[in-house]
Amino acid sequence: MPICQIHELGLIDFQSAWDLQISLAEEIARGERPASLLLLEHPHTFTFGKRADAKNLVWSPQELEQRGVAVYWVDRGGDVTYHGPGQLVGYPLLKLEGMDHVGYVRSLEKMLITALARLGLVSGQLSGKTGVWVQADVASRCPRCRPEDRRKPAKIAAIGVKVDARGVTRHGFALNIDPQMEYFEGIIPCGIRDYPVVSLADLLPSAPGMAQVKREVARAFGETFGYETEA
Repeated sequence: MPICQIHELGLIDFQSAWDLQISLAEEIARGERPASLLLLEHPHTFTFGKRADAKNLVWSPQELEQRGVAVYWVDRGGDVTYHGPGQLVGYPLLKLEGMDHVGYVRSLEKMLITALARLGLVSGQLSGKTGVWVQADVASRCPRCRPEDRRKPAKIAAIGVKVDARGVTRHGFALNIDPQMEYFEGIIPCGIRDYPVVSLADLLPSAPGMAQVKREVARAFGETFGYETEA
C-alpha cells in the first residue's frame, strides 16, 4: 500500500499552515514526498472560500479584534467557516487518481462518518449539503441548542477543498470536538442559516480527547483512501 505521512502540528496559526500546505503540495506534485495528512488546531480564525459572501461575516471589525479572531480569504471551495482550539482540522495533501473533486469530498465525508462511529456518534451525509451531519434525533441531545434547532439535522464537520492543476489536494475538513461554540455566532456558517452547528461535547456524555480523535481519523483516512499511515 502507498504511504501517507501523518503530521501532528498542534496549535498553529492559519497562515503558517497554509504556507506549509503549499510547500508540501509542490513536493508531492514532483514525486519527492508521499501523500501527507496534516492534523492540527488553529487559534480563533474565520476563513472564507473563493465563492464566499462577505455578508456572512456577522461580527464587526471591533468585535473581531476584541475576540482575537483572524480573517482569511482562501482558495478553497465553500463559504465561511470557523476554526479554533478544540476543533480538529485536517489538511490531506495527496494526488487524486481515479477520483474527481466531488468524489473526493464524498470520500472525506465517509471517512469522518467512520471515525465518528468508532467514537460513539452516529452521523451521516445530508442530501444537497456538504459536510458531516447528525440527524435531528441525535441533535436533540444538544443542551445549549435552541429548542427549534433540536428538531433539525445539525452539522458537526465542515469540508472545503482545493484540487490544483496537477491534481494535488489542499485544505480539507474541520471536526468540532469541544471548541468554544459561541464563535460560530460571528458568522453564518457555510452560508447556511437554517441548520445548527454542534460538537462532540454537545452530543456525548463526555467529549473524547484530541489524541483519541486524531488516532481514529488517521485510521479511517488510511482505510478510506487506501494508504498505510505513518507518523
